Amino acid sequence: MSTEPSPSTRTPTLRLVLALASVLAMGGAFLFAATRDDAGAADPGRHPHAVGTHSAASDHGKAMQDLTGDRPETERFLEYERTIDLTPEQEAIRVEALEALPAPCCKQFSAATCCCKCNMARATWGLAKHLIVDQGADVETVRTTVAQWHHAINPDGFSGDSCFTGGCSRSFRNNGCGGMQDGELVF
Repeated sequence: MSTEPSPSTRTPTLRLVLALASVLAMGGAFLFAATRDDAGAADPGRHPHAVGTHSAASDHGKAMQDLTGDRPETERFLEYERTIDLTPEQEAIRVEALEALPAPCCKQFSAATCCCKCNMARATWGLAKHLIVDQGADVETVRTTVAQWHHAINPDGFSGDSCFTGGCSRSFRNNGCGGMQDGELVF
């Protein structure tokens, strides 16, 4: 026999407490489902954390240490750009971090916008998205890491005018944008 009072004998306060507990229990189950590592498994074309959650926040304030600037890394950043969606709050972090950096290929624009969607811009945006969503990075970490990656892809530096001097189809190391077409990286 149940020791719980029947619905007709519950006080209004007890009913409110039970209703609130039910809502919280359902919300907790929803939050668990939304933050599981396989949350993106229903859509294999989307990044597992595309809903704006992140898997670890232990790297706040730290830049990535192992940036190589090589083709596989760049292709991974391009994939992040295609598959990670940001929440409005995360987009604000991305924009604030990248607005402070000039776009390497067109210095009169920021890295947040560039002048176009070249492969350098796409990879930059993908790296920023990855840092924010997967590592819980803050503005300074995103800014520092993106600047380190720009140095890794062209240690000699960029002129800042590649887009206006025929550099769109050149590789990063040759002061270029890495190509203009998604899926056709010039390396």
